Formats: sequence, C-alpha cells, structure tokens
Amino acid sequence: MELFVILVLVLFPPIVCKIPATNCPITDPLPILHKYYQPGDLITAGITSQIYIFTKAINFKERPSQKLFDDHILMSHNYQHILALVFAVKEINENTQILPNITVGFNIYNSHFSAQWTYLACLELFSGKRKLIPNYKCGFEFHPVAVIAGPNANICHHMATILCTYKFPQLTYGTAPVLDVKTQGVFFYQMFPKHAHYDKGILQLLLHFRWTWIGVIYLGERFVQNVLPVLSQSGICFGFIERFPDLTSSSFVPELVVKGIELYNVVMNSSPTALVVEGEIQSMMILRMFFNFAEFEGRPVKPKVWIMTAQMDFTSLPLQRDWSIDFLHGALSFAMHLSEPDGFQKFLQSRAPVPERGDGFVRIFWEQTFNCLFSTSEEDKSSGQLCTREEKLESVPASVFEMHMTGHSYGIYNAAYALAYALDSMYSLKIRHRTKLGRGRSMLLNQKPWQLHRFLRNISFNNSAGELVSFDEHGGLVAGFDIINWVTFPNLSFVRVKVGTLDPFLSPDKMFTIWDEDIVWPSNLKQVPPISRCNDHCYPGYRKAKKEGKPFCCYDCLPCQEGKISDQADRDDCFQCPEDHYPNQSHDLCILREIIFLSYDEPLGISLATISLLFSFITVLVLVIFVKHQDTPIVKANNRNLTYLLLISLFLSFLCVLLFIGPPEAVICLLRQTTFGFIFSVAVASVLAKTIVVVLAFMATKPASRMKKCVGTRLANSIVLSCALIQATICSVWVATFPPFPDLDMLSEEEKIVLGCNEGSPIMFYSVLGFMGFLGTVSFTVAFLARKLPETFNEAKFITFSMLLFCSVWLLFIPTYLSTRGKYVVAVEIFSILVSSSGLLSCIFFPKCYIILLRPELNHKKQLIRKKNLKVFGPM
Repeated sequence: MELFVILVLVLFPPIVCKIPATNCPITDPLPILHKYYQPGDLITAGITSQIYIFTKAINFKERPSQKLFDDHILMSHNYQHILALVFAVKEINENTQILPNITVGFNIYNSHFSAQWTYLACLELFSGKRKLIPNYKCGFEFHPVAVIAGPNANICHHMATILCTYKFPQLTYGTAPVLDVKTQGVFFYQMFPKHAHYDKGILQLLLHFRWTWIGVIYLGERFVQNVLPVLSQSGICFGFIERFPDLTSSSFVPELVVKGIELYNVVMNSSPTALVVEGEIQSMMILRMFFNFAEFEGRPVKPKVWIMTAQMDFTSLPLQRDWSIDFLHGALSFAMHLSEPDGFQKFLQSRAPVPERGDGFVRIFWEQTFNCLFSTSEEDKSSGQLCTREEKLESVPASVFEMHMTGHSYGIYNAAYALAYALDSMYSLKIRHRTKLGRGRSMLLNQKPWQLHRFLRNISFNNSAGELVSFDEHGGLVAGFDIINWVTFPNLSFVRVKVGTLDPFLSPDKMFTIWDEDIVWPSNLKQVPPISRCNDHCYPGYRKAKKEGKPFCCYDCLPCQEGKISDQADRDDCFQCPEDHYPNQSHDLCILREIIFLSYDEPLGISLATISLLFSFITVLVLVIFVKHQDTPIVKANNRNLTYLLLISLFLSFLCVLLFIGPPEAVICLLRQTTFGFIFSVAVASVLAKTIVVVLAFMATKPASRMKKCVGTRLANSIVLSCALIQATICSVWVATFPPFPDLDMLSEEEKIVLGCNEGSPIMFYSVLGFMGFLGTVSFTVAFLARKLPETFNEAKFITFSMLLFCSVWLLFIPTYLSTRGKYVVAVEIFSILVSSSGLLSCIFFPKCYIILLRPELNHKKQLIRKKNLKVFGPM
C-alpha cells in the first residue's frame, strides 16, 4: 500500500454551514475531469478525524496470477509512516503552545500506484464528504489546509496537476517530482534535501574509492539526464545502464519476473563491482524479488557493492519476510540526517492489536507482521496460528518492521510540525487582526489554503529532537545526509551503521567525510576496499592508450616513450623530466643528473695530465741538451734561435693541455682555445721558418745568387712574427666578439650533464684551427720539396715527417671532434694536441739528440763539408 496524506484542520465543536446547498460556496474553477472509477469498500476509523483507505476483495495468496499488490496487503514499513504522522499529530494536539483550542486531524488515501486514484483523492478534497462533486462543498466539516505526499515522485506529479491549480500547499517526504518551477514548484515544499546534494555525494563517494567502472540501475529519467553526464565528465564510465521495471497497480507477477530475470542477468554478467541504484521506496522490493528468483533457480551471485540513493529505503511485502537479504550486506547508501524524536520507540512499543478509535490498520499490520490470525472460527484455527495479542514489535527482525524512525517517517514527522507552526503563525496574525476589527473567531476556518504559503516559506523551528527545520528559497529542506553502511545478520535483521557525512553547506574540501575503517564490505570480495575498474591500473612507467570501440575508461597500458616518465598510476600520457633530471629504467622516476667534466679525479684525466707533464719534462730536457751543446755544429745548423723558440712553444703546448682538465671557469674558457691556438701557431710558424731557411740557404749557395741577402735571422723572425700576429688578431677578434664561456651540455648524455666551455663562435674556433692547418700545410709542402737537398744536417726530411703527422692528426680531429659527445670532446682535443706536439718533438729533435748524446763523432765540423767542399751555412 502506497500512501499520500491529507492533513485536515478541525475546530471543535465543528461549525456546519446552514446555508441551503444551492448557496454553498464553490471553489475556484477547475477543468472538468472524467470520473474514472468508483471506489470500493471503505474502511473508516477515527483519531481526531477520519482515515480513509480504499480496498478491494482480492487475495494474493489465492490468486497469484493477479496483481502483485493486494489491496488488503499493508506493507509493514509503510505502516511506520502512518504511525509517524499519528505520533506527530498527537504531540501537536497535546502541546498547548501550538494551535491552542484547535485540533489537528488527517485523512489518508491509497494511491494504488495509479494516476487515476491519485486524481480521485485530489478531487475529493474539493468535494463534499458524501458526494464527489468537484468545486462544490458545503460546511466546514472537512477543511483540508495542506497535503503531505509521497514517497514516490509520480504521486506528487499527478497530484500537482490538480492541486497546483488551486495553489494548494504540498509537502513531499520522498522523491521530489520534476515540476515547472514557476507554475507548480512554488507550491511544493520538500521534506527531503535536494537531489543535487546527494548527486554530489555519489560522485565524491565513487572518486574516493576510485570506482571508475560502474553499473547503473535507475528509476527516473532525471538521474540519467542530470547525474550520469556529471559522472562521465569526472572520469567515470558505465558497464551498463538499466531501468527498473515499472511497478504499478496493474503490474503482474509473470511480467515482473521476466523483466527481473533479464535485469539480474545483466547485473551478474557485468564486470563492474560498484553498482549505483537510483530508486524509490518500492525499488527495494523489486531488488529482493530479483535475488529470490535467482536463488530459487540456482543462479550464481557475484559480490557487488550496492550504492543506493537517499530515496530508497527498506520495505517489503509480507510474502518476502523469509527471503534472504544477504545482498544488502556491505551496501552503502545515503540517508537524510535525522535525530529520532524522544518517545517514538516507546510509542511504537505501546501499539497493541486492540480495536482503537482511529486505527483501522493495526489488526492487518499485526496479522501480517506476526503471521497470525485474529479470527476465532474453527476454519481459521485449523489454517494458521492465532494472534495472542502479547506479541512484541521489538522481537521481529528489522526486515519485517523497524523500531527506529526511518528517513521517510522523519520527513512526515517534520512536515506535520512545519504545517502546525505555519498555521499557528498565520492564525496568530489573523486573530490579532480580527480582534482589532471586532470580528468573530469562526471566520478563521474560512481562510484559503494559498494564504499559508508565506508562512511556510519562512518557517524555521527546532523539532522535539532538537534539529533545526527550515526551507531554502526554493522550498527545499536545509539539511545534510549521512552515509550508511548496511550490515545484515542471519536472522534477517540488519543495522544501519553511519560511516560518513555529506554536508553540502560546507566548503567543497570538507563537505564529504567517510571513515573507511568502519565500513563492512560484502562477503567473498577478493580485495577490500573493492576495485571497480574496467581494467587494471596503468602503473607508473606506463600510459593509457584508448581501446577502440570501448568506453574511455577502458584502455591498454603502454610503456612510456624513451626519455619520458609517468610517476602516477593511470596517466593519460608520459612527460619529459626537467632538464637537470633523467628517467630511470622503469620510467617512473626522474633522477637528478650528475654534472661531469674531465677532472683530475678520474683515470682519463690523470693519464692525460701525466702524459702532458711527461712530454713537458722531455721538452725541457731537450732544450737543456741543446743549450748545453749550443756551440756544436748540429745545434748551430738550421738557425739555433728558431730551435729554441720551437722547443719553448712545444713546452707551452704540452702545458696548455692542463687548461682543458678540471672544472671550466670563465677565465679558463677564455684562455683555453686562444692560448693553445696562439702557442701552436708559433710552433708551426717556427717549423715553417726553419724549412724556408733551409731552402733559401741551399739556393744561396749557387753562384751569383741574390738569395744570400735573404738568408739570415731577420727573415726567420719575420716569418714567425707575422704568423703569430695573424693568429693573435684572430684570437683577439674572437674574444672581443663571441668569447667562449662555461656552459652545461644537456644533450650529449642522457643521465649526465657535461660541464664544458661553449666556444661562443664556431666560425672563430675553426678559423684558429684553419690558420694552423694552413701553416702546417705550407710547412709540409716546403719541407717535402726540400727533403732531397744534399745536406748532411738537412732537417727537411724530419720536418716532412713531422708535418705529415701534424696534418694527419688535425685532419682527423675535425670529424672526430664533431662526432664525439660529453667530456670526451675535450679528451679528443687534448689527444690531438699531445700527438701533434709529440710528433714535432720526436721527428725533429730526437735524431739530433741521438747524435749529440750517443754519436758525438758525427757532431763535427767536418760533417758540414761536402765532398765538393761546398759550404752550406755561413758563420752563425
């Protein structure tokens, strides 16, 4: 039985209209509605007014192929809604501070899940008590002031079609219908927090547990249109989206079974573990039906986490009392935050199945709750257990009847109080106004219902539980939600455990709170908290790649590209490390790159420095030998001064290698290439001058030769000075325009940063090398042409070999230099300097040292005389 409630205001003694029927007032015009049916038998009882429930003689147990909901079947959990209203009205009437001298009553109508019955009940509000004549009512014996409707949205929607025309106040304690805001919404007051609040809560809950692959079972199109797009935009996609079968008064069992099995197969054959269920109070009955039929047919049950919306509550039919509720174990749901009024449980415990004025439901409820009968006939005695009237409500499991107030009952309780306080405010104002005008109090009952809206909209009070009740500007209840964890027991009982809160009026980072450690998860789960994803996580080091034809949260995991990482799971793409970091082998972490340079702490640097110093020492030793034997013919031959200059240049060339080892600094970078280029140019220029002097000296020995004037120290010095000046000019321009500077090479090595000298201008660098190469080429050419001159101490042969080695080294240097990376670029240049310098030293000076030290007999003046007594050199 699905109910909506009409709250009626009664003033004792009742005032009845004495005017003839034809003159009785007519309400505002309403379009003529067709009367669809006649109500059946009417059960009546009274508390302060009358409770109506329409019934028909249909027995579900005897005729299972007929309607699922027999009119004689009273769902026990819905009976708590009635008792909550009775309890609230009882408190209001006993409270002398609210509506003094006025008694509040109510009528209850059954909607039968039908629009027709809902329309009929609405029309009766504007008709007399004896005849259904809309817009024609006489007297004050039935004076409704507001409607408390629910818990289904369709009931409220059908009701609004008629009642909003009369601007009738309507309070809904369940799902709010989708109404036109301007023409209908202004007359509605929601005793349930707004949908938008728990919509955010569902999103926060899914994101908290990282459930991105979910199933959805919905009842209303609003959920599909408003909520699912928001979930999708937040990275959540859906394994299935299915709709609950419609449950109406004309629903037949076979049809529900077929639809239910189809939906059950979709749910159990799907991969999502988390299932969001958007329904209403009757949806729980349908879920229980699905699992009962599946259990009966032996179908497998996969563990799922059910996430239920706030409008869903536990309710069941009497025939479902022995059905399992294990599927609810570990479920999560949202529930309106409530504080149970004092005395409510005591009020429930006081209920007894005795004929009581005003309660026509208690006997039916008692028989169905305790599975007993009150009849004393022999037939009834033999057919079942008789009720003893000693049964206790607290002894039945919660799946049959709950002793704690539910969210819907709390909404009804607050709605009754909201109306009472609004009426009290309105009548207090009216009484003061009437007193001034001197009119009677009897006119109070003639007030129009629409006059109550201004008082309802501004109502704010604390109920008996101490909770503040008020509406926002749109008629929605200002309240939050609790997050509930359902824990079931083998005796078919359950408890709702609060495991979190949702307060939409706090900041976004504080509105959602959940205590993971308090949650009891469904049995048989492999992992807790459970995982609900389309596929496994893409772990760090991998990136997501879309699967064609699949939802966006179904993807493949591909390793990160070379040089990129992903440091978090489920990255859409990998990213580059900062320049001073490099990815590790797993591509999930950036490691700080080591700064390196050719240093004295490593074997290569030590080796090169040692070789440099060794050749420097050898060069000094050769110079000492030549200075010691400076008066010998072999030293005096080929210009002694050029020999000393060449040895000093080679010595400095070996030492300038040390500028290339160690941490590059600004001064070091300026001196490194320019010093080497200048010193080496002087050395090569000295070799060139020695070669030219040899050639010119030979030419000067010819008779009548004018070359004698050119042979001498002045020419050699001019050659060396000119070459040195040119190279010095190039280096000066280089330093003045694009000077070398310390630089970090990020590209040469992936895991390290090379600290080196940036040459500033590659053109100037290669210009220095090019000029040295030019001098070397000229020296080689001249020496090669002079290699066969008939001279005992002719150096041309040795210069030829040295220049051949020099040119070969520096020709190979350029491609090697360009192809080398990191600190080894410096090593290549050092190696070229050492090889070319040592080549000059060994090819030119070692043969002479051999003669000076080991063959002194060859170092004699007579070796300077040719067989033809030709003198090669003049006095030195």
